Amino acid sequence: MEKKDHNQLTREESLKNKENCHNLLLLSQRIRYVGLINNFGKTIAGQLRPGLLPLLSVEQAINEHFIDATRNQLRKAFDSTLGATLYTLTVNIKVITLTFPSQSGGSYYITVDREIGSEELFKLIDLLVEKISAI
Repeated sequence: MEKKDHNQLTREESLKNKENCHNLLLLSQRIRYVGLINNFGKTIAGQLRPGLLPLLSVEQAINEHFIDATRNQLRKAFDSTLGATLYTLTVNIKVITLTFPSQSGGSYYITVDREIGSEELFKLIDLLVEKISAI
């Protein structure tokens, strides 16, 4: 199936993105949400762990994703000096946010329960780096 324009995904790409988010969500009960956002922060695919209520409203999530996408794009200016970003980690009182660049463009935006221990968190990050780099 051919793309209709450069902003529209094929049905197969859309299903694959949803499947990738679902598979990443299954890696740990500590993961609250997995989303794929483009370079402008638009959500391409995403899934919240069943039974959880989102912490952000739809409008807040749009703004949060835009901020993260912009920050990640600005960070690319330092790739030649610091090397490519493997992931970013933001710790808030209620949630931990991780972003991982996607090889297809954009980023995986993942939230994790704040109650996760540091050892478990860094094992999860290593696993996510491995799985996302293979996508």
